[in-house]
Amino acid sequence: MYESGEDYLEAILMIRNEKDIVRSVDVARKLMVSKPSVSRAMGILKDDGYIFFDENQHIVLTEKGFEKASSIYSRHKLLTAFLMKIAGVSEEQAEKNACRVEHCIDSDIVAGIESWMKNN
Repeated sequence: MYESGEDYLEAILMIRNEKDIVRSVDVARKLMVSKPSVSRAMGILKDDGYIFFDENQHIVLTEKGFEKASSIYSRHKLLTAFLMKIAGVSEEQAEKNACRVEHCIDSDIVAGIESWMKNN
């Protein structure tokens, strides 16, 4: 999955956690992208089995989508906390950098950071 697909899944999960329902317009606002961009991305995520649309055209994560989105969001939160603790940067700066790093970091590095954070 590409970085943009991960961003869309993470946004869907975050919106769902805030509002219970997810509409395309909510995703567009959250990611600051156009509605046509969201429409295209949702089509790809649907075709790949990560989401479906309910009877009201709300976006719903499939089990596969929820697992992927949760994994991405967990990495994001972990990296944000790590950067704040280690680098002593603001939450805003840590968030921005965590968002960039979360897509390319190896799982063994994530596990090492997670272990270090638990012990320190």
